[in-house]
Amino acid sequence: MPRRANTNRLLVPGAAAVLNQFKEEIAAEFGVKLGSDTTARGNGSVGGEITKRLVAQSQNEIKS
Repeated sequence: MPRRANTNRLLVPGAAAVLNQFKEEIAAEFGVKLGSDTTARGNGSVGGEITKRLVAQSQNEIKS
């Protein structure tokens, strides 16, 4: 099965490094080793937590 091209675009230059660091920190907190040999549930839990934290941060900024 061919892989689909990633169509996600970062709007802020340099954000990729910060997001990767954030991802690694959350994975370490959860005890998940990221990669292709990790379960989808493990990788997904990290992605879900990133989304949850970014939404919370944005909501806090809107309230301020």
